[in-house]
Amino acid sequence: MQIAGTVEAPNPMSATGPASKQRNLLAACIAHALHDGYTDGLYAFLPIWQAQFGLSYAGLAVIRALYYATMGGLQLPGDRLLRGLSARAALALATAIAAAGFVVIALPFGLMGLCAGLVVAGVGSSIQHPRGSLLVSETYGAASRGPLGIYNFSGDLGKATLPAIAALLLPLLAWRPVAGMMAMLGLVVAAGLVALAPVGSAIGSDGTTKVSTGRGKGGFGILAVIGGLDTATRMGYLLFLPFLIHGRGGTSATVGLGLALLFIGGALGKATCSWLGQHLGVIGSVLVTEGATAVLIAATLLTPLVPMLVVLPLLGIVLNGTSSVLYGTVPELAPGRDTGRAFAIFYTGVIGSGGLAPIVYGVIADHSSRTVGMLAAAATALAIMPLVLALRPYLGSPRAS
Repeated sequence: MQIAGTVEAPNPMSATGPASKQRNLLAACIAHALHDGYTDGLYAFLPIWQAQFGLSYAGLAVIRALYYATMGGLQLPGDRLLRGLSARAALALATAIAAAGFVVIALPFGLMGLCAGLVVAGVGSSIQHPRGSLLVSETYGAASRGPLGIYNFSGDLGKATLPAIAALLLPLLAWRPVAGMMAMLGLVVAAGLVALAPVGSAIGSDGTTKVSTGRGKGGFGILAVIGGLDTATRMGYLLFLPFLIHGRGGTSATVGLGLALLFIGGALGKATCSWLGQHLGVIGSVLVTEGATAVLIAATLLTPLVPMLVVLPLLGIVLNGTSSVLYGTVPELAPGRDTGRAFAIFYTGVIGSGGLAPIVYGVIADHSSRTVGMLAAAATALAIMPLVLALRPYLGSPRAS
């Protein structure tokens, strides 16, 4: 069935059967789960790195930003460089490079080795995001909104598992062996992707998929800004959450539990926001989720440890669910109908924001308090609400707006 505001596009994947489409989606989802697990698994290491290397909140955010800045800054160059590679080669290469980064992190090279490993891992993840998204979009054409939601949901499964496993292992093992185990997992997944992903190029030679009748770059620009602010809110809150839990008397295992509860809620948020999107549209659902995000962030600051843990899954639903609605709108508003480039630009914005925003929030916390830094993240969520209203004229479907 054709979505309103879109046109079906002939592309190399349009003739694939259901089994091939499922294999393509599964390959993209496995890669996404691992890379998102890598990304958010870093949060479990932050308190240990802060103690070992004597870092402030802002310094810790800078260390973490090495991964995010590399991942975000190389989205567009990586998209252009790898357009001639098959999906199998691109996804396997991305995963192998990211795993190599964690190998470097696990080696006893001190702070400089940690920084170098984070940069290498960021290079790998910069390849995965646009290639995986475009593989799904090319495979399903105009019907890609639902599969893209599944693709994003898979990332949350990685976020819910790897950080929790890392946090549970850290009290039992030193942090370097835990990083080494994460590297081994990446190498296993890279080998599996070689067997699973399609052999031929699943990406058009120019990366273009005509799946939208969006109304110009203005709408896409607003969408990218909203995505950046949404990511800033999420990453800012995650920067402080381990310290908030420790401040309430929680242990490293409690930090792992808290992260798992938040990420499980985030995974549920994909389905919840999909339902909201069907009933409220893009604008209505984003207004609801961002308003609820601000309220629930404030609630976690006012509650003791156990009630706070109860709130975290609810916060995860709205904190992470918005992204599914935003990602699904990218093909509709893609400038020049170049979906591959649009995804690369969008990921550059949201990942760059995810790298820079915690530094800003960290500076705020260093010069005031952790509470003020977390309230700044909540205020960012509220700032999205007028922006999403400005997106209404650019949406091609009445239901979408």
